[in-house]
Amino acid sequence: MGQLNPHYPVLLIAAVTSRYESAIQWAIAQAAKQWGEVQLESALFDFTETGFYTKTMGADLQKQLVAFQFTNPADLPDFKITSNQWEKEYATFHPHPETRPLNIDPGYITEAKLVLATTKDRDHRVYLRDGIYAEVTLHYQQHKWNKSRWTYPDYQRDAFQSFFTKCRNLVRDRNKTDSTST
Repeated sequence: MGQLNPHYPVLLIAAVTSRYESAIQWAIAQAAKQWGEVQLESALFDFTETGFYTKTMGADLQKQLVAFQFTNPADLPDFKITSNQWEKEYATFHPHPETRPLNIDPGYITEAKLVLATTKDRDHRVYLRDGIYAEVTLHYQQHKWNKSRWTYPDYQRDAFQSFFTKCRNLVRDRNKTDSTST
């Protein structure tokens, strides 16, 4: 029989997308209040890989990646539910012509993988609870991030993967510190 052990803390991240930089900054501020201080923040990236969101979010979208606190991976559904509430709140109190002016995608990073939360079921996603699924979007092997057939094109960018490597290094540093203190 296998040994049951709690999972070590993972680094909470979020990808925030909007055509309005003020919306992105609003989302990051909301998240920092509830999810903890920002540990790492990427530059703003033009989100050009797909037109999937144009109908609901408009054109000229930008995305920013942010890392927050270390957390229990079992809490991922709570982060997605909260981010969905923030999206609705922003749309209600910051009127824009788009029906969805803000998108927040939380996830987490371990030494081995980047996991994203979603509300959409697909063959490669695992149901967690409360309508939330998880997918391993990237996995780390042979000193680099590797894609899967479902990995979003922007997550394959070198600049994104550089950010994820910085996050992974934070996880590694924390895990080394935790292992030497026990």
